[in-house]
Amino acid sequence: MISKAGSGHTGGSMSVMDILVALYYGEHVNSAARGAFGEGKEEDKDYIVLSKGHAVPAQYAILADLGYFDRSELDHLRQVNSMLQGHPCSKTPGITLATGSLGQGISAAHGLAMSLKLDKKPNKVFVALGDGELQEGIVWEAVMSAAHHMTDNLIAFVDNNGLQIDGPCKKVMSVKPIQEKFESFGWYVIKVTDGHDYEQLMSAIGKARRETRRPTCIWCETVKGKGVPFAEGKVEYHGVALSDEELKVAEEELGKV
Repeated sequence: MISKAGSGHTGGSMSVMDILVALYYGEHVNSAARGAFGEGKEEDKDYIVLSKGHAVPAQYAILADLGYFDRSELDHLRQVNSMLQGHPCSKTPGITLATGSLGQGISAAHGLAMSLKLDKKPNKVFVALGDGELQEGIVWEAVMSAAHHMTDNLIAFVDNNGLQIDGPCKKVMSVKPIQEKFESFGWYVIKVTDGHDYEQLMSAIGKARRETRRPTCIWCETVKGKGVPFAEGKVEYHGVALSDEELKVAEEELGKV
């Protein structure tokens, strides 16, 4: 999708892919969130927000697979008048909130979670952030507010791949210690040592759903460009589309998994 468009964010889309698969297809998320064919009423579904909006190609691939729109739409990423823009748009079927300006997604997700609690609804709101995104002050305003209001239906994932557009997070501006920061604000934190291991991800989601009176952060160690050896852990593939030659190698490598 990204390669055909000649534009997009390959590395971060691949690092968050397994987290999104666990959410959309996992047993611990309300089945109505899984797509147009999901069981249950629309109003009963859990919500999934991609705060690191530049990684939306990963979400588009899943939404197409689940039947929100025809797979042919994937051929038109980032084109004028396409329903699949470079960042999530609420006009796109299956997208909960428009995001893109980093840090704002968790604030909007917290607002949604609060409204659900005020309406006494059981829905959960899952939001995925990048680790570089934690450098934004607006993130910590939302984190503080969620703890204060005991928004226990808010579950945040941190896609901790250690890289951002300008280089390693630790060199640009360290966001560590992640766990201690969230805990100091009053959050329950679950560490996932391999954010590409579905057993660990599903176990963490199950624990988070059972937590009461405080929001949960699921901190996942991930690999940028996961699944393609020449791109793994390389900041150079943050916002670069693969060439035709690279794409051929990438597809071969992914086909082996």
